[in-house]
Order: sequence, then C-alpha cells, then structure tokens
Amino acid sequence: MIKTLTRCLCFLLLASACSSQKKVQNDDAVRLSAEDEKIITDVQRTTFNYFWDGAEPTSGMGRERLHIDNVYPENDKMVVTSGGSGFGVMAILVGIERGFITREQGLERLEKIVRFLETADRFHGAWPHWWNGETGKVKPFGKKDNGGDLVETSYMLQGLLCARQYFKTGNEKEKTIAARIDELWKEVEFDWYRNGGQNVLYWHWSPDYAWQMNFPVKGYNECLIMYILAASSPTHGVPAEVYHEGWARGGKIKDTVTTYGHTLVLSHNGAPKYGGPLFWAHYSYLGLDPRALTDRYANYWDENRNQTLINYDWCVDNPKHYKGYGADNWGLTASYSVKGYAAHAPGDGDRGVISPTAALSSMPYTPKESLQALRHWYKNMKDSIYGPYGFYDAFSEQYNWFPKRYLAIDQGPAVVMMENYRSGLLWKLFMSCDEIKTGLKKLGFQSPWLKN
Repeated sequence: MIKTLTRCLCFLLLASACSSQKKVQNDDAVRLSAEDEKIITDVQRTTFNYFWDGAEPTSGMGRERLHIDNVYPENDKMVVTSGGSGFGVMAILVGIERGFITREQGLERLEKIVRFLETADRFHGAWPHWWNGETGKVKPFGKKDNGGDLVETSYMLQGLLCARQYFKTGNEKEKTIAARIDELWKEVEFDWYRNGGQNVLYWHWSPDYAWQMNFPVKGYNECLIMYILAASSPTHGVPAEVYHEGWARGGKIKDTVTTYGHTLVLSHNGAPKYGGPLFWAHYSYLGLDPRALTDRYANYWDENRNQTLINYDWCVDNPKHYKGYGADNWGLTASYSVKGYAAHAPGDGDRGVISPTAALSSMPYTPKESLQALRHWYKNMKDSIYGPYGFYDAFSEQYNWFPKRYLAIDQGPAVVMMENYRSGLLWKLFMSCDEIKTGLKKLGFQSPWLKN
C-alpha cells in the first residue's frame, strides 16, 4: 500500500506540474477503441521486450541488433549501443507504468545499467557509440570513431534524466539511483566538445585521433537534443551562441518549402524538398516535448507533423510505384534496407522499404494515419513482419524481402512515442527537469512547460 501511495503521489505532482499542457494536446487526437488499446499495448509489450528479455545480460544494456534469422557473426551479440540503450531506459519506464514489469524489477535493471555506465569507457564524460557489453571497452564504430560520441550520449542522457525524475522522490534505493544518474549527467563535458571553444558542438572526439572525424553538428537533423542538453548542463554548459551560430548556422537553418500542401520552415540537411528520414522527428523528441515548443526558428510541433505528413503523402502518392505502398502501409526512415542500411526518405532516398518504426513513432503527430498502418500490419501482415520483439525493423513487398531483424535505435522510439501519444509519460518526466527549463530559456525557447 505504501509503495502504491508513493507512486501515486509522484505522478500527482507531475500532473500538477503539467496542468498547462492541456492546451497543447494534439487537436487531431483519435479516440482509441478498446481494440486499438489492446493492439497498442501488445505492440508496446513485445517491443519493450527487446530491452528486457533481449538485453545483453552482463550490462543490462540494449544490444545494437538482434537477428532472429541469425545472419550475423556470433561475436556481435555482446555489442551494446549508448543511444539505443537510452531509448531502452525510457522503454523500461513505460514497462513499469504499463505493468509489464514491477517497479522493483525496473529499478534493479536500471541499477545494472547505471553501474555499467559508471565503469565503462568514457571520453571527457561522453560515452562511445558502441561498447563490448561484457567488458565495457569501446568497440569502434569506425576506424577513427573509437571515442566519445556526443550525439549518442545525448540520447542516453535524455533517457537517464527521465529515470532520475521518475525515481527521485521514491524510497531510499530509488533516491540513490536518481543521485547516481545525476552524477553521470554532470560529468559529461559538453564544453570540451566545442573543439577549442568554437561556437559549435562536435559529434566525436577520440583519444587516438582527436578531432579527425571533423564533424561539427549543424541543423537541421536529429541532433537538436544535444544542443538542448549542452545549454542545460549545470556543470559543463555552453553559451547560447553555440546554439545560434553552430546548430542554427547563424540563422541559415531557416528555410521555407511546401510539399503536398505541408510547409517546412527549417532547412533539412540534404533533403530540402521533403524533409529528412522520419527519425529526425523522433529521436530528439522522445523526452523533449514538441507541443507548442517554439524558438526564433520554428514551431517544432508543426515542423515534425508536417515532415511526417509529407512522408505519409509521398507513400500514398507512391510516384515510384512500389508494391504495397498506401494509406495503410507507409513510413520511411533509417533502417535496414534490401542492401545494407539506408536512411530511407521521400525522393531519391525511397528504396521501396517500409520501416514500421517510422509510422509507430509518429503516432503523436499523425494518430489517424499511424493507427491505420498499425491495424493493417497487426491484423493482415503479422505472420510476415512481427516477431518476439515487436515488428521487425523493415520490409519490402516490392522485393519480397521480409528479414527477421531488429535494431535497438528503431525499437525504442516506437515504445516511447506510442506512450507519449497515450499518456505523455516521457514528455512529462523530461520536461519536469529544472535544468532543461533553464537551458530552454537560455536559448530563447517558449513552451507551456516554461510558464510555471
């Protein structure tokens, strides 16, 4: 009873803090039927299991990939990912709230994950893209990419800060894990990744190759959360100029293009007409609430929704005449492809491959369209594209290609964004962080969360 009351009190406090959010609910929200609720819950549960039953056992972290068809080297099974595991941390919180696991089980798993993060290789506080989950030693993502990856670190931190907020008012064990997460957050040296004090953040740093990867991160793409966290850090924060001159390119991030009647006001890197792959509308917004979020450059809800609608309309229009495309079978994003891995997107990036995570993770933006695809896949295609950890990563009816493979960085957003559509859970947790509110204000953002 005491545990139940504590949990209820925690969420009453969160509910009070987000009362102003009522005015920014999606006007296009769909009233879910009992059947819809059942399907969504089942998909969330099985997809969550990627990070639960499918986790690497020593570290508790999410594996980079899991192939049910076993078409990858056996020694790849211990490779774990920082960004995908950050999404997995959020999925664990969903699992607790939905009753897939107990609060105690979730806490125990997070203790294992935090212990790994405290002892595994770090580089000026930032984690690498990949580790060996059994040893904590970096596994190079590429020859010179064997050090800190600030973008993937930011995805991990987004999840960890949600967990900190979830447990910080709990019992002593919960408060302890929240405090340990707080230390990890404060140890990330965002300011180091300015590469000598430049007004831009660099994606990579290596102890062997220093800045040779030479990747200053400029928008617009999936990396907004990194700049938000860098501005918000209480120990290694960066000034607003880093955001405005680096990410926003001195204002050149602004652009206006209308496709299928939907207007984008940001210059999407390499995809000016259609917007980029849909993960650009997902990864930074798993915790960062885009509803009524604005700055001098964009309304981020409108930008994400319009990008999603362009993606949807392209698949319905289907100018390349791929088999199976339509209103109930759409969604282009980065995923496995018929040949390797590709950032699928409207235009030249469309290769006839549908990635279920694209529509599922877009549910807050396009509930009607996302639910239509979900129902079709679940009811009519389940035998071909659904497995022990939810929908497989990608498929193509055009090429009769139905691999039984998963990627962490695609499974996590589906669980999280479906939950944000249902309850706003992760948005409430992340936006309740005082540091995030301070950082957003520093950068000139406006949001209902900043009015309290």
